[in-house]
Amino acid sequence: MYDHPCEYCDGRVLERVLANEVLRVGKTAFVILENVPVGVCDHCGMRYYHSSVLKQAEQAHRDGGASTRPVPVAPYRAS
Repeated sequence: MYDHPCEYCDGRVLERVLANEVLRVGKTAFVILENVPVGVCDHCGMRYYHSSVLKQAEQAHRDGGASTRPVPVAPYRAS
């Protein structure tokens, strides 16, 4: 699905399966997908998503999420 030149640099986009990936759905909503295949540039880190990943994120948002696990949110405090 991946293994192509990066649009932004001279790097190569390779598939990585990420444990957690935060995806924006619409202007204000976010969904966290687990064990998701993502194309990541080996030089600049730019991420590329297959349409099936984006469709799954949209579906998870419409369904209200597949999990009832809370997502912790805490303010950053400089040391």
